[in-house]
Amino acid sequence: MGKTIIKNGTIVNDGEQFVGSIVIDGECIESIIRGELPEAEACTAQRIVDATGKWVLPGAIDDQVHFREPGLTHKAEIATESVAAVAGGVTSFMDMPNTLPQTTTLEALEWKYERAAQVSPANYSFYIGATNDNFEVLRQTDFTQVCGVKIFMGSSTGNMLVDNEQTLRRIFAEIPALIAVHCEEESIIQANKKYYTERFGNDLPIFFHPLIRSAEACYASSSRAAELASQYGTRLHLLHLSTAREMSLLDTAPLAQKRITGEVCVHHLWFDDNDYAQYGNRIKWNPAVKTCGDRKALLEALRSGKLDVVATDHAPHLWSEKQGSCLKAASGGPLVQHSLQVMLELAQRGEFPLELLVEKMCHAPALLYRIDRRGYLRPGYYADVVVVDPHKPYTVTRDNILSKCGWSPFEGHTFPATIERTFVNGNEVFAEGKPVGTSRGKRLTFHHTEADRATR
Repeated sequence: MGKTIIKNGTIVNDGEQFVGSIVIDGECIESIIRGELPEAEACTAQRIVDATGKWVLPGAIDDQVHFREPGLTHKAEIATESVAAVAGGVTSFMDMPNTLPQTTTLEALEWKYERAAQVSPANYSFYIGATNDNFEVLRQTDFTQVCGVKIFMGSSTGNMLVDNEQTLRRIFAEIPALIAVHCEEESIIQANKKYYTERFGNDLPIFFHPLIRSAEACYASSSRAAELASQYGTRLHLLHLSTAREMSLLDTAPLAQKRITGEVCVHHLWFDDNDYAQYGNRIKWNPAVKTCGDRKALLEALRSGKLDVVATDHAPHLWSEKQGSCLKAASGGPLVQHSLQVMLELAQRGEFPLELLVEKMCHAPALLYRIDRRGYLRPGYYADVVVVDPHKPYTVTRDNILSKCGWSPFEGHTFPATIERTFVNGNEVFAEGKPVGTSRGKRLTFHHTEADRATR
């Protein structure tokens, strides 16, 4: 590929900002130069990208997406959603196992990896899903090549609910990998559903959704997961936390010292239940968008260090599937193309520093999952780089949405910043509003120590 230099941008990385240049040689970063780019260095480059006045960030790592392939490709597929990802500055993704067939066997897992190698411009990994019956499959999984185990605790789509107590305890006690959990207690959800339908009928409007899938349902399940993790010393990652109360399960210790960590998704930081009147089913997710108090508590927990990672739970459905009452409309929506812009706007509003955004979307996922040489702008690391124009507004329209489902909860919104360019492994894959090139991302790899295995 020859050398590419991204010159004179404001580099945001490792907790600081400075004007400098990034020298990319092949797949990796060769050096980072502070201050003006020396002319002698510029002469060595095959290509120079002038980033004057722009922000230069590490590529974002999204640890929770649903790209719907195989089996649900009428609404999304790895090819389309990975393009949407790089358009949004997300250079690596980790995809969930609730596809058709479910990713609960090694054969199904490898099929996904082979497919991504063919079509994804972004780097990729896939969770192996846990069931009541596949413990031996989990034991056989090579977790230097797989991001982790996904468990649905308390609630699930399909038959992936792990409700066998013995199996659950064996997974927490014996599997030497990060365990990522979706926590909502189904018995509480069903009791709430019964209560409201008996009083108001089955045609419930959207604002009943957070009352049915309540804060109580979330906490009952997530606190149970935290209890098991504490008992067995498990590396537990609580996905898409949505309530103030769940923040009591987390602490502010440095990430490297934590065994129980928390993820928050951009929609729970941006929307609250006051927005149902305007957005309706467009903001129907599981777990539900909850109160303004919950949203503020999540932002404060992000600032304090209790919450570790910001992701999307990108889960596209056709617009036709989002219609109907709160009991009928599908839960989930496309977010990966605009997640970085959401966080950039919140930073520009003063909710948190730009350095914290980079920590939670880039550095922390790499540290938490122990990803090899990603998440930072450092010499020797893979050149996953995003150039942002903070002064160029960007309006979301049907014409610039790249997810296959063709809609976004942010349609009509103007973000203050634009994702100008995205590089993955040194290759430019998105520039000036369009996907470019034909390069493909790489399979993420992970460091696991003998100490991890010895303690399980």
